[in-house]
Amino acid sequence: MMDIVGTRTLGTALEDKARRLGARVFLIAEDGRRWSWEELDRDVNRAAHFLLARGLKHGDTLNLHLGNGPEFVIFWLAAAKTGTVIVPTNPVSTADELAYIFEHSEARVSLTEPAYAAACHAARARCPRLEHVIDVRPLAGVVADMPSTAPAASVASCDDISMQYTSGTTSKPKGVLLTHANYIYGGEVMAKAMRAGPSDRHLIVLPLFHAGAQLHAFIPMLLTGGSVAIMERFSASRFVAQAIEHEATLAALFAAPIRMLLAQAPHPDEARTRLRACSYAQNITREQFAEWHARFRAPLMQIWGMTETMSLPLMHPLDLPPKPLSMGMPVLGYEVKIVDEAGREVPPGTTGELIVRGVPGVSLMKGYFKNEEATAATLRDGWLYSGDQAYADADGWFFFVDRKKDMIKRAGENVSASEVEDVLKQHPAVFDAAVVGVPDPVRDQSIKAYVIVREPAAVAAPELIAWCRQRLSAFKVPDVIEFRETFPRTSVGKIQKHLF
Repeated sequence: MMDIVGTRTLGTALEDKARRLGARVFLIAEDGRRWSWEELDRDVNRAAHFLLARGLKHGDTLNLHLGNGPEFVIFWLAAAKTGTVIVPTNPVSTADELAYIFEHSEARVSLTEPAYAAACHAARARCPRLEHVIDVRPLAGVVADMPSTAPAASVASCDDISMQYTSGTTSKPKGVLLTHANYIYGGEVMAKAMRAGPSDRHLIVLPLFHAGAQLHAFIPMLLTGGSVAIMERFSASRFVAQAIEHEATLAALFAAPIRMLLAQAPHPDEARTRLRACSYAQNITREQFAEWHARFRAPLMQIWGMTETMSLPLMHPLDLPPKPLSMGMPVLGYEVKIVDEAGREVPPGTTGELIVRGVPGVSLMKGYFKNEEATAATLRDGWLYSGDQAYADADGWFFFVDRKKDMIKRAGENVSASEVEDVLKQHPAVFDAAVVGVPDPVRDQSIKAYVIVREPAAVAAPELIAWCRQRLSAFKVPDVIEFRETFPRTSVGKIQKHLF
């Protein structure tokens, strides 16, 4: 059976565009460097020969411990041409975090850069399987002497290309195995949903080591012949200027960056960008949704997916009237439903677990590396059990409620932490909020809210509790509120509640 992937790989996708689009600019770096399709393909070939010269074979794992920049993309695609499996890691990871991933993934080589190399070298001392830690930035000094011809390697669309470690907000990270077919399938889904084409340029501000930037931003441009402008990191103060400078038409964000942008003072340039659509994950409030469109004008397109789906089974259609707070509707190629604890589908409006039907290794992950038990628990009879609590309305739109693990059990009642957080964030003095359940000897759990305010001493805890009491049932009102200046977060802004 064939699908939209055919026999394509990331390597053949690049080679196709290099043949047909040649000298057209594809990649722009924040430091001003530019690559045409032909130039990028040649540098990828050089990097591929560099990997082969280091003894990496088909199926070997290669750590990319790099910040946003052309080097990440070039070695990722070089791995795609040699059959090597990349293991991307957060550049600010500690030595302890890296040691776990190096050992678990069986990585043989780590490619890094001077700014982030220390943790890699420290972790290597504890990981005998890791043979080399190599600085590869700047690129020219590393691959200049390598051949620019394609390596003699056989790579199939069903081969692994990436092992993405989950963010580990509640437990040790798991290695999600993804194939070339996963990337091609997911990229086609995203490209078609956003109507991406050769005239589009994606402003990439999300971290490239994360599946979000890879799938939401880079791969659709690789497949459609568009172009990318890669920024080293997200900056709320520079985002608009970067979009204007690079004539970007598309962008991908998360809720936290959107809130940071809205916290900036309004500026006339906000309406001068060429952005025609911006995808985002994780909920913002109705007020923030309205303010974004009033200021930036680029339609927001909420999406839902996981590293384990690799693609985005739910997206907000660009052609339908907006439903703020909805994750969207199922995209072509996926079935999505809400089920109860017994796996039975529930009626519209009923909260349950969101599950997705797909094909492992194509539209769903291949599985978790060296974790058959977790794979079997997540992939069941062709359905991926997400662990997300959600509901669907009568029109087939899906709405996020909470992570299953974030449901608070208080005196026999289930309380959604997200619902309480949303109410707190509606208060004009609150910038962000995180709600957790804490042990309670009588009620199982009590509710504690952590809050970041817009200005110091802008509001007191009793006022916020009264605010919640007016808007929530009594059993959902926080017992305690603690003010913080920052929250512990993952690379894409997810709050790491287990670190409170």
